[in-house]
Amino acid sequence: MDAIRAADFDGVCGYFTSELKAGAEKRGLQMLAGGECHTLSEARRKLQAQRNLGVKFINMQFMSHNTAARTAAAIAVRLSEVARRLGLALHFETHRNTATETPEKFSEIAQRYRKLTGRLLPVTWDHSHFAVSKHLFPASIYAPRLLAWPRLIQHSQIFHLRPFNSQHCQIPVTDGRGRLTHEFVEYRDFVEKLFVLWLKGPRPGGELWACPEMGMTHGYRLSTQPPVWSDVVRLRHELQLTWRKALHKA
Repeated sequence: MDAIRAADFDGVCGYFTSELKAGAEKRGLQMLAGGECHTLSEARRKLQAQRNLGVKFINMQFMSHNTAARTAAAIAVRLSEVARRLGLALHFETHRNTATETPEKFSEIAQRYRKLTGRLLPVTWDHSHFAVSKHLFPASIYAPRLLAWPRLIQHSQIFHLRPFNSQHCQIPVTDGRGRLTHEFVEYRDFVEKLFVLWLKGPRPGGELWACPEMGMTHGYRLSTQPPVWSDVVRLRHELQLTWRKALHKA
């Protein structure tokens, strides 16, 4: 957390404990919660636990890759009701090995949720999983294919911005010598379009939580890539510049 604060991040994202909360508050870092669930009772416990620690925004990776869309949508409705009663802004992430792992599964869940509630599904957008599942190529087609849910994107307040291309769920930001990679420049162009789309919408709550996300686990990082932390710090800087450009265009 000292490193996060020193790098001038606004907050920290994770599943919070009292110890992590104390560390965030001591350093003036905002808290963005996240978790996963495979049952309704598990999710309820986690939502209550995060609410007790003072979190408002929470991201959920929910259910499994083989959960039927009808079941997933029904559970999303019930979890949303629990979250509203707790005063939480719950978002469901587009993520591998969950009920939302492909565009088709996600779209059906979102449609069923809308039919059951009359509301839009609150989504944490991580487009990297959709891009890899479809092997989108060339980069020029990222935006038309990945921004195909404009109202749902504009309704969101959480983006997970993991640099990706059509073959890799995570790509390096730099070449290890401080220069931006060609792949990242293509990704940055996509993010600009994503930001502009969100800014042209209703801007719910007047704020967007954007997590510059790069991981070490689950095969995200290849052994030949630069250190993740220095790339994340650079990613934050590049996203801020991109946000300013998007504000101007929007």
